[in-house]
Amino acid sequence: MALSDPFGMTAQPVGFIAVRKDGRHVSELADLVRAHDVGCVVVGLPLLMSGADGERALAAREAARHLGERLPGIEVVLWDERLTTVQAERALIAGNVRRDRRKRAVDAVAAAILLQSFLDSR
Repeated sequence: MALSDPFGMTAQPVGFIAVRKDGRHVSELADLVRAHDVGCVVVGLPLLMSGADGERALAAREAARHLGERLPGIEVVLWDERLTTVQAERALIAGNVRRDRRKRAVDAVAAAILLQSFLDSR
């Protein structure tokens, strides 16, 4: 996960919420959104390299729809996340982050890259 600064200029990684079969992760995310007074939630859309929806993209679309239902009045946007994990891994390697620490940090850094891409587009 990542959050922007109050002005919507920069994105910072803020951790990780594991997806759970019982759906508790949606409640945890909704609580985080409310606690940080978030006005827009950006959900990564894992498109295939061709740009088509695969199984994971369809699941992301469904998750975004469900989240939107749980957060009335909060905009939920899907954003192309292709190659963000690769970018995150490269950035962590360039920063001399050890392999065991990279595994724990890569998702949060990828989320920050995704959010920064969204912020830059605005």
